[in-house]
Amino acid sequence: MSESSESRPAAARPVPAVPYASYLRVYEPLSAFPEPERTHWADYARRGVSPTAQDELLRSLSDLVRVPVVGVPAHESADAFTAVLEDGGLLVCPWRTRLRGWLALGELVDSFPLPVLDAALPPLARRRAAEEYEAWRERNPDARPWIRTGVWQVPLRWFVLVADEEREYVPGEVLRYRTPMVQARRRLARGLRTLRAAEGYGSLAEGLVEVGSWLEEFHPRSMVELDYGGLLHALPADALAADRSARDLAEGIAVLRAGDREGATEIYGELAHRWRAVRERLFAN
Repeated sequence: MSESSESRPAAARPVPAVPYASYLRVYEPLSAFPEPERTHWADYARRGVSPTAQDELLRSLSDLVRVPVVGVPAHESADAFTAVLEDGGLLVCPWRTRLRGWLALGELVDSFPLPVLDAALPPLARRRAAEEYEAWRERNPDARPWIRTGVWQVPLRWFVLVADEEREYVPGEVLRYRTPMVQARRRLARGLRTLRAAEGYGSLAEGLVEVGSWLEEFHPRSMVELDYGGLLHALPADALAADRSARDLAEGIAVLRAGDREGATEIYGELAHRWRAVRERLFAN
């Protein structure tokens, strides 16, 4: 899927880059949004606003250094990432920072020891955020985020959605894949059938089921983007240039489909080891 315009990080930035987050995004056609949101995004695109993922992340992190700490924004973001197709069609990926903040807060509770969590985000702030989310969810039961975030990794299941020929790498600027929704769903379904028929891949299969359920919530003419995001600033340039994780995972699934379990185990094991080394940076001093 090609676009006539796109958002990329600027070559020189006045603030430090935040290096740890990767993203899986869905860009929906303008027609998928109800009014008055549709008009808002059309006007937004005409203004030429083009914030980057780093802008979004830095705004979110600024709340965590306030006193008192703001764990979740008080108001929903009115920003989005946009892409314009060659035929002039507009695709929109709303930030939905407040919703994603609530969801991330739930993940933090499961990921960190309570003393660490209390130091970063006091219990009163967490309790208030949980109460606000519960009330909001009652009014918006079908809401879902357009963006998923990986911390110090690109989750391997994301690579099932894309193909090596869709890889775009500009050193120091971007490493991403973009694919039509119909292709992403087709690859996911085929990969899931293979993984379910084999032994030892239950975790990867479960992850694909969950991602597939999320993708089904969006317009069939959407675009899916896998973006290495801030990892571009954390990993060596030669490692990024050589990285072909989507191709490697596709090869592993193809080998598994052909009945070569030993070959598939070798490919998948090497890929998992490579990304485990990246994730371990989370615990580095």
